[in-house]
Amino acid sequence: MDFSARRYGDRTIVALAGDIDVETSPRLREFLVGLVDENARHLVIDLDDVDFLDSTGLGVLIGVFHRLGASNGSMALAGGSAAVRGVFHITQLTKVFALHDSLDQALLPAR
Repeated sequence: MDFSARRYGDRTIVALAGDIDVETSPRLREFLVGLVDENARHLVIDLDDVDFLDSTGLGVLIGVFHRLGASNGSMALAGGSAAVRGVFHITQLTKVFALHDSLDQALLPAR
């Protein structure tokens, strides 16, 4: 798993690549919590290069989402393969997360 972050206005774009699973989730949690601890309040998670996402990966995203919510922050998800997006639909987490078709769409100003 690879990940990187870059600023885009008041948001932080986090690009993820590879598998998000029981083996890689601890590193991802540490990375995302580190961003939040450094005052990143609005995360946009780019899932375009994620090959696989399991329940431990979902747990990391949910935990960081709640951590952001406690500080009036937000998290949006962008892109992703049909299989990765399907995980959010099957678990009904589309009711929790803003799930956008693309990174460009996720970065559009809220209406």
